[in-house]
Amino acid sequence: MPNHNLGRLTEDIKREISAAMPQLTDKRISEGFVTVTHVELTSDLSYCKVMVSVMGGEEKTDEVISVLQKAEGFFKKRINARIKMRKMPEIIFIADNTLDYYEKIDRIISKLPPAAEESTDNNS
Repeated sequence: MPNHNLGRLTEDIKREISAAMPQLTDKRISEGFVTVTHVELTSDLSYCKVMVSVMGGEEKTDEVISVLQKAEGFFKKRINARIKMRKMPEIIFIADNTLDYYEKIDRIISKLPPAAEESTDNNS
């Protein structure tokens, strides 16, 4: 049976981190397009994986993840002020490259030759 409180807590953390991002003063965050795509929280509340999508390529993504990880204390303070939790998890920011992956697959599919149409004749 899934823990509904854990699911609600995960969504609350996602909302708080997303709302806190514009308050970071680092230009790599404020000038970029950074989105929290998914949050996973362990059942013992020890770890919180935050998947982040960044427009601008792999190098920009690595920079943004580094900045976010350094600002972990800021996010913990913000979460603790708004959400009452028995334990504050360690926040781990991870690059979410699913959009890049979808674009790569789309490019591969578009390069494929069109499928040959099957004959509709029934020669039995």
